[in-house]
Amino acid sequence: MSIKDNKSLFYEVLEDKKVRCLLCAHRCVIPDNQRGICKVRENRGGALFILNKNLFIALNVDPIEKKPLYHFLPGSKSFSVATEGCNFRCVFCQNYEISQIDKREIRGKFIPAEKIVEFAIENSCKSISYTYTEPVIFFETAYDVGVLAKEKGLKNVFVTNGYITKEVSLKAKDFLDAANVDLKSFNKETYRNYCGATLKGVLEGIDNFLEAGVLIEITTLIIPEMNDGASELREIAKFIASRSKDIPWHISRFFPHFKMEDRAPTSLQTLKMVEKIGKEEGLKYVYIGNVWGEGEDTFCPNCNRMLIERQGFEIMRNVIDNGLCPQCGEKIYGYFD
Repeated sequence: MSIKDNKSLFYEVLEDKKVRCLLCAHRCVIPDNQRGICKVRENRGGALFILNKNLFIALNVDPIEKKPLYHFLPGSKSFSVATEGCNFRCVFCQNYEISQIDKREIRGKFIPAEKIVEFAIENSCKSISYTYTEPVIFFETAYDVGVLAKEKGLKNVFVTNGYITKEVSLKAKDFLDAANVDLKSFNKETYRNYCGATLKGVLEGIDNFLEAGVLIEITTLIIPEMNDGASELREIAKFIASRSKDIPWHISRFFPHFKMEDRAPTSLQTLKMVEKIGKEEGLKYVYIGNVWGEGEDTFCPNCNRMLIERQGFEIMRNVIDNGLCPQCGEKIYGYFD
């Protein structure tokens, strides 16, 4: 079967015309004429079809720092694309208008993979980012674009909730270079009640990306009264450190949105507390997000020299030399062109 077909590559046939989707950790069992949790995979007569194939709902040129990726081609532009749908039900979703589609008709403009790559090159982008909604649920589209992009010398990036199966992560090795993974909590009930997912699936997904050789950075949105307890945040920092102390951790400020407009924005005091926890657990790169002028610069973890100075998404100065600190020679985690 060609990856360009509208039939999914990642499912198995069950009895009574049911199918099991193998795309994400939900592994939905889908009866005939029904859709999976993501609402973009539909069982038609015992075969799983992709409803959002190449139906792009968003096309933008972004700084790579917006993903956020601070250790992957810093200062470059990334061509950002998305289709509708998501396999999570986060009540604080920033893009719920295009992620939470329920059973309505899927919107978007059909654009061939070749054209997306052309757009990226025309806009002087060094990468293509699959973002805004969950890229795993439009994986075949990302694959088609990503393989062509790689042939043209472009890199490929996922901004993802991490709910990827090993089967799909192994296929992603063909084109995927980097990913920013949301680790939204370290509490099973929080994931279930606020996101409609499991913590176990996300942790396994992070390991799947690492096993596939994907450069990763991790983001945690700090939401008051949901995941802002010091003990839970220390568990997140410990988990990241157990995989690699080089993995950057972005701790982002929450602003009221969607179904959580009753919460206050995250205090700077809380963010500073989390930053301290990350450093206490040995993480070499901890960043504060969504706060202008705070915690956004990169320092050498050995000699503490400022290596990358940022103002928001703009790079003011970058002195990293061939991936090394120019002062002490420390190897800096990341991919630097």
